[in-house]
Amino acid sequence: MSENQSQHALSSLWSARPYHRKWLLAQADGLFDFFQGSAINPKGGFYDLSRDGKPLSTENPARGIHASARMVHCYAIGHLLGRPGSAEIVDHGMRYLWERHRDETNGGYFWQANDTGAADDSKQGYGHAFVLLAASSAKCIGHPLADAMLADITEVIEEKFWEEEHGAIAEEFSRDWQPVPGYRGQNSNMHLTESLMAAFEATGEQHYLTKAERIADLIINRRAREEAFRVAEHFDENWVVDRNYYHSNEMFRPAGTTPGHALEWARLILQLWVLGGKKHEWMPEAARGLFFQSMALGWDKDKGGFFYTLNWANTPEKRAKLWWPLCEGAAAAHFLNQHQESDFHEESYRKIWNFIANNNLDRDFGGWFEELTEEGKPSNSLFPGKGDIYHALQACLIPLFPAEGSLTRMIAQHPLDV
Repeated sequence: MSENQSQHALSSLWSARPYHRKWLLAQADGLFDFFQGSAINPKGGFYDLSRDGKPLSTENPARGIHASARMVHCYAIGHLLGRPGSAEIVDHGMRYLWERHRDETNGGYFWQANDTGAADDSKQGYGHAFVLLAASSAKCIGHPLADAMLADITEVIEEKFWEEEHGAIAEEFSRDWQPVPGYRGQNSNMHLTESLMAAFEATGEQHYLTKAERIADLIINRRAREEAFRVAEHFDENWVVDRNYYHSNEMFRPAGTTPGHALEWARLILQLWVLGGKKHEWMPEAARGLFFQSMALGWDKDKGGFFYTLNWANTPEKRAKLWWPLCEGAAAAHFLNQHQESDFHEESYRKIWNFIANNNLDRDFGGWFEELTEEGKPSNSLFPGKGDIYHALQACLIPLFPAEGSLTRMIAQHPLDV
């Protein structure tokens, strides 16, 4: 392809068009605005918000560790972009993670905390993955607690969660580190892969990247490949797929397969491929396969949007349309377009953003509808309000930067051009 042909092809992508880029930045600003003014709990941590941006509860609510850590990560991104007020939110969240979620006696971090201490004292891999992300992002802006937290969470993951024989982490322990047996999950390991890459980028320490590559090899190159690039969610302790697994918490452990996680992995695999020097040839193929299967099996061809879960016969099980698979689909399509540009990837990118623009943006109160019915009507069967900025913010910002690393690193290295 000649230079002129390449420039023409690039200009055909929405992510290269000035108007689209300004539109994405405006959506990101709206999300920052929605959460910045209302989410801060003066007693520490952050409120979950209702549709109209008010706290769902002010009477000593339990704060989930993933929500605290995600706010730190997102407002560290805001600070790197130059958004006023972001550093104070990062500080607010970091102190709550360090002073309330951290178990000073036994080590590790509680799943939920409140005004006085632990509300749920379990130690879960999912939550610890996000503490690593928060610490890594806070380090990128020089927060004074970042190095101590990064050292602490790295030690906990290495000594308590990491299972060298498998190349992945265990799922859950009690307060005093008694293992909760019988289960291993891909979701916690997927988010740890994201966080390990962020830690590698923040510190330059190779051991983080090595662990990320081992997790990806287990869950995607082996297990997902065996399932025709459908991502199995649930496993036994030997990482054998458990097709009959059921848990009442369908927010974090839905049965069957989730197209959204395959989309998320498609982006993460390509990021890992780049950070690792593009030496793992299986990664681009896997990213392409994950994305294709999610669009082919998970996209509602009649009404649009992604079904939340599929059963093992590839038919929709939980038919609600959640916001986060759309977010991950848009981000994955951008990464694929940057590394494997195709009409299919660009058409998918536009299809996803068209659905978001027409269905998920709350033009009355701001923020995004996090859950829609199968017919596209706002609903709250799984998510009570608007409790999360993380997925939507990243979806808006990732297409504005090169698809070469975490947002924190890309923002630091590449001036924003809109």
